[in-house]
Amino acid sequence: MLIIGIAGGSGCGKSTVVKQIIKKLPKDSVTVIPQDSYYKDNGHLSPEERAKINFDHPSSIEFNLLIKHLDLLKEGETIGMPIYSYLTCARAKETIPVQPREVIIVEGILIMSNPRLRERMDIKVFVDADADDRLMRIIRRDIEERGRSFAQVLDHYDKFVKPMHLQFIEPTKRYADIIVPQGGANHVAIDILTSRIKINIKG
Repeated sequence: MLIIGIAGGSGCGKSTVVKQIIKKLPKDSVTVIPQDSYYKDNGHLSPEERAKINFDHPSSIEFNLLIKHLDLLKEGETIGMPIYSYLTCARAKETIPVQPREVIIVEGILIMSNPRLRERMDIKVFVDADADDRLMRIIRRDIEERGRSFAQVLDHYDKFVKPMHLQFIEPTKRYADIIVPQGGANHVAIDILTSRIKINIKG
């Protein structure tokens, strides 16, 4: 089993890179574990308190559960991955059954900030993108998917996303084995990465 970590700032194009990799690998050979599924359950908080949650700080993630699930997958066990809602800030009662496969991709902004999680990664990838491009994607995503207004998105970016990116996410670039500039548009980097993955699978 090959464990790949794909990190990078919010709106950098990580999901696009993941989709491109999956497309180029054999069918049903990849399991994706999104960091976002492991946000701590904050459904008990009031709407005002929820608005203050810092989703860009490592303390917002239940890393112990994520690491435990990764270890279980490596042992050949099926896990029950949490379902998290940004709208309610809560976890659903149900979970998603996830089976072990040849390639496990762990994807998220903060995954390389945790040393224990980093230790479990065979290949560490950092998707790099210009700050302006990331902001444009964040605006579009947060308005369409997370029900925020334009003013709320900018306020949230200024208070949380930008300072946390500089403090916790950008510094993890130094741990990366591969840096992918321009996200999903960088077909050369994605081809190199998938070729390396294919060699490992066959090996």
